[in-house]
Amino acid sequence: MGTAVVVYGAYGHTGRFVVAELRERGFVLVLSGRDEGKLRAVAEPGDDVRPASVDDAAALDRALAGAAAVVNCAGPFATTAAPVIEAALRAGIPYVDVAAEIEANADTFARFADRAREAGVAVVPAMAFFGGLADLLATAAMGDWTAADEAHVAYGLSSWHPTAGTRVAGRVSGQRRDGRRVRFTKGELAYHDDELPTLRWSFPEPMGSREVIGEFAMADVVTIPSHLSIPEVRSYMAVEAARDLAAPDTPAPVAADERGRSGQTFLVDVVVRSGGEERRAVASGQDIYAISAPLAVEAVRRVLTGRAATTGVASAGAIFDAPDFLRALSAHLKFELRG
Repeated sequence: MGTAVVVYGAYGHTGRFVVAELRERGFVLVLSGRDEGKLRAVAEPGDDVRPASVDDAAALDRALAGAAAVVNCAGPFATTAAPVIEAALRAGIPYVDVAAEIEANADTFARFADRAREAGVAVVPAMAFFGGLADLLATAAMGDWTAADEAHVAYGLSSWHPTAGTRVAGRVSGQRRDGRRVRFTKGELAYHDDELPTLRWSFPEPMGSREVIGEFAMADVVTIPSHLSIPEVRSYMAVEAARDLAAPDTPAPVAADERGRSGQTFLVDVVVRSGGEERRAVASGQDIYAISAPLAVEAVRRVLTGRAATTGVASAGAIFDAPDFLRALSAHLKFELRG
């Protein structure tokens, strides 16, 4: 019998990628989520199907019983993160999620930091394309610096066909903010009504100079400053991708290869600046949803094999060796340090 990992939200778009990645790595799968029919539709022989709703603590406890870890892929995480973390703490097992919601991730740090540390349990939020990847890149770029003045995260997405889950999460976040926008400045999250500027960002070749939307804040404004001494964290999104996301009729992603990935490509360019010095880390690959699976599963593997630096609530760069982690994903993304 191998190591059992629960995937909560196993039948969702990202959940299916996580299930496939865990299966490929030889883990025993426990599929959980609210809809038993959808769970059985994605199950294969040998998978354990354990339906559970987040408002049923006893069912969540049964879903996690005997498992070594849980990966939460079910959004909106404003609803699911806290109940699944509570169940993980009761079970004494590590928790990883793929949350991109800024407020949900901030809630996880605020609500569970002390309890998870006291329980000796690792809780790793935003272990996904948004949040985790840029945090790893920023940490790798920092190198031996203990502080920096600014971190800039530029997303060069060829397109963005949002899933239904992305749209729901966006609506939930918008409601929590009363329609305002968010930025990380002067060492804290700040809400505002300013229009977002259109700027130009010089991505590494072959992408080159592109128009981007400035202050397009993602989960990185929570993960990066959670452990790096950087008072200004700014992010930028390629104009084409921002327009896709904003358009109500942009279709969901469609599989373009045998792994189920869409044809979308990405380049994430992270620059940290201190005084007159600048350091840069770059990652590129295919499909922002698909890449979340190896990020989350590699996190699970490292926690379970004793390659985590700490317990408690910790972002990717705080709990893992960032350059080593990124190089371990060479089959899925290209990683490069510059400067």
